[in-house]
Amino acid sequence: MRADGRGPDELRPVRITRHVNKHAEGSVLIEVGDTQVICTVSVENGVPPFRRESGQGWLTAEYAMLPRATGTRSPREAARGRIGGRTHEIQRLIGRSLRAVVDFQLLGDHTLWVDCDVIQADGGTRTASITGGFIAVCDALEHLRAKGIIAVVPVYDFVAATSVGLLAGQPLLDLSYAEDSACQVDMNVVMTGSGQFIEVQGTAEAHPFTRAELDALLGFAGRGVQQLIDLQRTLLGEDRLAPHPRRGDEESGEARRNPEHSVGA
Repeated sequence: MRADGRGPDELRPVRITRHVNKHAEGSVLIEVGDTQVICTVSVENGVPPFRRESGQGWLTAEYAMLPRATGTRSPREAARGRIGGRTHEIQRLIGRSLRAVVDFQLLGDHTLWVDCDVIQADGGTRTASITGGFIAVCDALEHLRAKGIIAVVPVYDFVAATSVGLLAGQPLLDLSYAEDSACQVDMNVVMTGSGQFIEVQGTAEAHPFTRAELDALLGFAGRGVQQLIDLQRTLLGEDRLAPHPRRGDEESGEARRNPEHSVGA
């Protein structure tokens, strides 16, 4: 039994509140246990320079933690004059994850800005940002569809993410901060509704882990992500997805590989 009473393969309670910002085209507050993240999506006309004249849109993400999101105050990165490496890593992960299921040809000449602001952190802020950010992206795209700017919501699958870890030899799903900081292995897993992997970030903090342990962790993650996607399906419905698989997008792939093409993330 874990400190919060969960079993090893149980998610923390998840709550997603939509339309929390009256100005943004899409917005949610996602709460995963004591972690709380506000995800807003803004739509801008036009695309970054590397996308111009391609007929394809773009999606980029930014991530930040409020100064008192944690137990002690952290200065705003803007006040320090630069964004830290951890922030760069996280916002690029969020952008990659959400771009993986968007048909940019159907989006057209528009850019989606996904802003994820952590107001309270207790582990899993990046995975909560992806899970909540997906809902906000779909709501922003539905806003464009309702106004007749695009014909369909150009998203062809769901996306969610969770964390797993190995603590005292026991696989655990959806780590709190206390668990994450004590784990011998911690991992973030991003998956689609069809069960495909978008990203797996796994690190041995103390001792190497075995293939059997990796398989157990991925099994926990897959079941956890499926529960999160079931929640997304309940909130959005299947009919919000584009009615066909995504077409090829080689330029998007090149942008993901080339950091010079990043705008935010």
